[in-house]
Amino acid sequence: MSKTSLITWNVNGIRAVCRHDFLTTIKKLDPDILCLQEIKADRHKIPQEVFDLKSYHFHFNPASKSGYAGTALLSKIKPIKIIDKIGLKKFDDEGRFLLAEFGSFAVFNAYFPHSQRAVARLDFKLEFNRAYLSFIKKLGLKKPLILTGDFNVAHQEIDLANPKENTNNAGFTEKERKFMDELLAQGYADVWRDQYPKKKQYTWWTYRFKARERNVGWRIDYWLVPKKMTGRVKRVEILDQVMGSDHCPVRIEIEN
Repeated sequence: MSKTSLITWNVNGIRAVCRHDFLTTIKKLDPDILCLQEIKADRHKIPQEVFDLKSYHFHFNPASKSGYAGTALLSKIKPIKIIDKIGLKKFDDEGRFLLAEFGSFAVFNAYFPHSQRAVARLDFKLEFNRAYLSFIKKLGLKKPLILTGDFNVAHQEIDLANPKENTNNAGFTEKERKFMDELLAQGYADVWRDQYPKKKQYTWWTYRFKARERNVGWRIDYWLVPKKMTGRVKRVEILDQVMGSDHCPVRIEIEN
């Protein structure tokens, strides 16, 4: 039985990560489908070395604002269909979506807004959350839809190193966490947490205070798989030894 390897990674600037052995890393990890967030570059500014990954089909959805947000999909499997907008200009202009439909499933890669210091952008984030949920409900796909990306929220206290100190801070407000409850209630499983219910492992660390070295981080990058599909997930891992960004990749393998 063959398997499909999928990786999600917020690269915090594709030009920046390319200065830190991105090409070597991707060749070594060798995913069939690679979902990137926060590419911060238009297609013509993507380093040539990315296109040297000859076995991939490339799809980029940059933000209209230069050097900001944006998503990308690299796939060895040619998608049947790509959707990069949900129909709301304020979100679509930030390049936060890439939905790719394949033969037996679809993957929705998203970069969720950060609610920012003093939760100044919380209302924007919550509006985005509602639009995201409404979009996936209306899709009406006949095949399983896998959700991934940087959700910019730690769902439970176990998902960040210092939950008490971060109560009501950006990424750990009650309203943001409740959205994750609502999303999972649509029939999804957080496959990493399902497999490791008591494990503290993170996907993002601030660049300050030697946080990554001290492993003071947050788990905010996810693979959410339809519950009826979880039996096909044969591997899930947080690749926290992979450097190059303030986030690390998260990989799953699905049995075809």
